[in-house]
Amino acid sequence: MNDRRRFLRTTFALTGTAVVTSRLSAMKPTLRPLIVSTWPFGKQANEVAFSTIQEGGTTLDGVEQGIRSTESSGNASVGLSGKPNAAGFAQLDACIMHGPGHQAGSVAGIEGIVHPITAARRVMENTPHVMLVGRGARSFAIDEGLESIDISANEPLDTAWWKNRRAVKPTEVNTDNHDTISLLVLGTDGTISGGCSTSGLSDKLPGRVGDSPVIGSGLYVDNEVGAAGATGIGENVMRYCATFSIVEMMRNGMSPTQACQTLIERIAAKEGRNKTLGISFVALDKQGRYGAASTHRFPYAVTYPGFSEVLSVAPHLP
Repeated sequence: MNDRRRFLRTTFALTGTAVVTSRLSAMKPTLRPLIVSTWPFGKQANEVAFSTIQEGGTTLDGVEQGIRSTESSGNASVGLSGKPNAAGFAQLDACIMHGPGHQAGSVAGIEGIVHPITAARRVMENTPHVMLVGRGARSFAIDEGLESIDISANEPLDTAWWKNRRAVKPTEVNTDNHDTISLLVLGTDGTISGGCSTSGLSDKLPGRVGDSPVIGSGLYVDNEVGAAGATGIGENVMRYCATFSIVEMMRNGMSPTQACQTLIERIAAKEGRNKTLGISFVALDKQGRYGAASTHRFPYAVTYPGFSEVLSVAPHLP
């Protein structure tokens, strides 16, 4: 193991077990690369992304490899091990953005693909499109040589099933039904990239697509300003173009924390003050500041040279 890898392993081991509630740290410019992601499982993804970049990869490589590590980790929220839909099988969503050229790629409702984040990147780089969905997205991913599993058991549902089925609405986002990794990277040269991946809301109707693969909802990157990512109840994110709005607020001078909080205030003013909103946001800006806000207590992961921790924000319900 070379000295740099030994240093990374040591510093991450020293800082990695702490869970910190902090407002001040989220306001300060940091060293780069800066990596911010949702939920405690984001910490491992951050560290994979950090190592990828330190070994010569781009910010986009870091995003892809970090999220791939979560997709294959066996967790209950992202990838094929994630929560099944109401018919009993996983339909996955993912998107990726790269600041230079304002590039974006997305897949939605994709079945049986082990790494939907890679499929999203291939859509961005190898097609003239931004989004592919369903069986078309699966066929494209397989044609690209991506790892897949058999989905022959995922049979179409009959009319009677649809007449009798009602989607379950969770009363509050929690460890049983939260669903998304959003991961944002600010590179040493100021390049910004981001990605999202999810198995979607637990027990969703087949064919339901949430915010995660929708550019400007689950993820938005502007290389001149910053980036934002979302997690939670996708319907409550999509209807407000949430991450686009956060980035625009940062463009107008707000810090990442202020922008995330203000967006929640705007949504709560229309929806009412309640935890069933179930939305959380992370953001970073071009200056190297980062922050988060949520309608419930929300842990998120931050990594930069010499630092890798899970932070936490208290509920922000004005």
